Amino acid sequence: MINLMVTLVGAWLMPVASGLSQSTLFTTSASASYAQFTIPAEADVGAQLIANIDDPQAVDAQSVCPGYKASNVQQSSHGFTARLDLAGKACNVYGTDIDTLTLTVDYQASDRLNIQILPTYVDASNSSWFILSEEFVPRPESGGGATNSSSDLTFSWSNEPSFHFKVVRKATGDVLFDTGGTVLVYENQFIEFSTFLPEEYNLYGLGEHFNQLRLLKDANVTMYAADIGDPIDSNLYGQHPFYLDTRYFKADGSHKHAKRSAFNASEQYTSYSHGVFLRNAHGQEVLLRSQRLTWRTLGGGIDLTFYSGPTQADVTKQYQVSTVGLPAMQQYSTLGFHQCRWGYNNWSELAEVVANFEKFEIPLEYIWTDIDYMHGYRDFDNDQHRFSYSEGAKFLSQLHDSGRYYVPIVDAALYIPNPENASDAYDTYTRGAADDVFIKNPDGSLYIGAVWPGYTVYPDWHHPRATDFWTNELVLWAGNLAYDGVWYDMAEVSSFCVGSCGTGNLTLNPVHPPFLLPGEPGNIVYDYPEYFNITNATEAAAASAGAASQAASVGSSSSTSISYLRTTPTPGVRDVNYPPYVINHVQTGHDLSVHAISPNSTHSDGVQEYDVHSLFGHQGLNATYQGLLKVWSGKRRPFIIGRSTFAGSGKWAGHWGGDNISKWGSMYFSIAQALSFSLFGIPMFGVDTCGFNGNTDEELCNRWMQLSAFFPFYRNHNVLSAIPQEPYRWASVIEATKTAMQVRYALLPYYYTLFHLAHSTGSTVMRALAWEFSNDPTLAGVDTQFLVGPAIMAIPVLEPQADSVNGVFPGLAHGEVWYDWYTQTVVDAEAGVNTTISAPLGHIPVYVRGGNILPLQEPALTTREARKSPWSLLAALDSDGAASGQLYLDDGVSVDPNATLKVDFSASRSSLHVSAKGDWAEKNPLANVTVLGVKQRPSSVKLNGKQLSKVQYNSTSHILHVGDLQDVTRSGAWAEDWVLEW
Repeated sequence: MINLMVTLVGAWLMPVASGLSQSTLFTTSASASYAQFTIPAEADVGAQLIANIDDPQAVDAQSVCPGYKASNVQQSSHGFTARLDLAGKACNVYGTDIDTLTLTVDYQASDRLNIQILPTYVDASNSSWFILSEEFVPRPESGGGATNSSSDLTFSWSNEPSFHFKVVRKATGDVLFDTGGTVLVYENQFIEFSTFLPEEYNLYGLGEHFNQLRLLKDANVTMYAADIGDPIDSNLYGQHPFYLDTRYFKADGSHKHAKRSAFNASEQYTSYSHGVFLRNAHGQEVLLRSQRLTWRTLGGGIDLTFYSGPTQADVTKQYQVSTVGLPAMQQYSTLGFHQCRWGYNNWSELAEVVANFEKFEIPLEYIWTDIDYMHGYRDFDNDQHRFSYSEGAKFLSQLHDSGRYYVPIVDAALYIPNPENASDAYDTYTRGAADDVFIKNPDGSLYIGAVWPGYTVYPDWHHPRATDFWTNELVLWAGNLAYDGVWYDMAEVSSFCVGSCGTGNLTLNPVHPPFLLPGEPGNIVYDYPEYFNITNATEAAAASAGAASQAASVGSSSSTSISYLRTTPTPGVRDVNYPPYVINHVQTGHDLSVHAISPNSTHSDGVQEYDVHSLFGHQGLNATYQGLLKVWSGKRRPFIIGRSTFAGSGKWAGHWGGDNISKWGSMYFSIAQALSFSLFGIPMFGVDTCGFNGNTDEELCNRWMQLSAFFPFYRNHNVLSAIPQEPYRWASVIEATKTAMQVRYALLPYYYTLFHLAHSTGSTVMRALAWEFSNDPTLAGVDTQFLVGPAIMAIPVLEPQADSVNGVFPGLAHGEVWYDWYTQTVVDAEAGVNTTISAPLGHIPVYVRGGNILPLQEPALTTREARKSPWSLLAALDSDGAASGQLYLDDGVSVDPNATLKVDFSASRSSLHVSAKGDWAEKNPLANVTVLGVKQRPSSVKLNGKQLSKVQYNSTSHILHVGDLQDVTRSGAWAEDWVLEW
């Protein structure tokens, strides 16, 4: 085995030589032009490690480790504890075996079972052990009164041949988790346990990843926060060690698993779902194999919670309510459209963008700025030449007067000034240094990495004053800049060099990143979507030639073969920079130090980054949330979109899908991304519409602007130097966008109600078909179409050069009715069959599910204006002539609204009833009611017994429209209860 050595990045740094190419020079707007030092590319290159799953020489812990034996069982009111002792000679295969463990089984509620396996003794012999603090990630608590007899689940164990356990669903006898036939491996840097799975399983979750919704067999799922641009099947920005397991059975009472290959449309099925959460923040891998799931972590403990469901909706609620917390309630305005790009250079450009949206009559709610606005890329500090506070105050005043809002980016790292340049002072750093709130090296010196501004330091969220420091910076900045939310980025946490590379090099600050920025010579953006050569042949040829020329000038990479390194554990020693087990980490060489602060960087409480790396963004979101509460004196709901998240981040923030690509594949996978975050309790999700990296084109942007119109968070954003992609850049995209936005903005009351339900109950906003139609196994893998709440289904075109799309209409075999949103007519389709739907460019098929009543308002250019418009109701009757719905209203802003209103709608037997409760005074009248699925022409239509005259009925489409209701509801559509009869 080869011993690894850490090479100090400082050894690579050299003075700037004369005659450097243009690509190595970089000028910030904050200073005069000068030759700026560029961090060498080698600074972000770590060790070349071979991932264990790829290593033919890797030892299989199952073959050499002894497992444990249980003894000393002690019963409690809600479960029991037991002692686990190593059952043989320690294997020490990827760390130091723990001799004695404590097993705790806790029936926390009827629908929740918790299993903990932790070291019994944490003393001098294993002082390096880390157990995740409840201060960082709370544990679910016992609900009181739960026992083995009252639980949906039962736990059993055996010592033959070594300790293993089962979790069984009582109602069906189905084994949900079974570690039999395997051994428990428990070392200070490696934990492994396995469970059997059904032959054909349906698992979802285990994020964050960029792939299909249902996890593939033979997948190797890595979970470890990484700053990386959306590669398929690799670990991304956040960590969510939670999965949903859905199992289908023939509905004959046999409780035999139904195989996919044997699905029969003529047979009926039932399903049961359960959830599993591992409360562990270490780097992890889950290996999915035929009938087996193996979980491996780089340390910590086993803290498993099982949620019995039995539906996906139940599991999601149980997970959020008991464990990670309910999602933050969003401001009403955040459901409008957001426009951003890296490359808006000043307030005037922002004003021009806003004016263009108005000119082309495209709704716009929020305008965003990327790092362009910053003074030298420093947080809380505007470039006064291009984004001055005085000019910004005028722009933001006008923006706010128009009913619109502004969000700037805030990065996780903070610039550390050049000590030899008095003009390089940075007050944020000075205040943070005075409070000593930055992460350190193991020797107690300041850890100095590198991000956009140059050499940087990192807030230590374990420090008792760190959140107050961050809050103070947000408050001070708000005094200069009336921003309306925070876009929290780079918190994986990212560093552009390995190790504390700024140590001894601060006199070089500010320095250029060790890579070319987009648009710099050698990094011109020439990439376009697939099929661009067909729709724009001339431009495609020019781009291809430019790309070839650039590649030739930059030169090809070295073909030298890589020599991978392996490590072996040293008994009693914990190597955090190069743990003996190497996870399949996405960064080059699988080195945990690459493009991140080093695992041995140390927090104020002595905890090393190795143990809490994936929590940095999570804790930063919490600090930002607390800060915004102070900025707005606790009266306004914080609006935060973050990139790095962990289990529970949804109670503070939403999430966007990260640095995707202007390719059709990125649009395709965005649906699965969104649905996964619904499972994770982060419903406020969207992606960079039209793509971030690369150039988009008209066709892709046309389709994508329509797709994203149905995502909860709706934002267009792209990279510096790519072509502009605001929706008004192409005539067809203008029309496509306006068409889709007409639907979205009409549905804003419905979206807002869904968010309130998510915030108050843990329900979801975007939903997979399989979750809403839980007894149809053919839907288990569908992620090319989706539902918004229970009522709206979108079937987008996800490939180029198409004028139709195939979609399935669930539930038809059981009497479900679907209506086309645009024509309001019943869909003519066959049960269980993909239907070909006409979808020319500019049209996204949208459907309303029978049995739902939707409250609607008129679309407008801002949500403020839309909320002033009259109401209408769309009642889509089911096959029995019934429907229901609800509406939630408040001021759309307050953390604790003084007044709220809840309206219930129900229709049956040719009448529609409306009942409202609450003290929110909604003054807008009701304009009309449309009822779909009315089989016979009504002889009369009455509202609270009063005959109505403005009635239309289409006997072909079975649509009843009742209009001109403003006079009879002039005091407000929901001011009193009413009934419409026909």
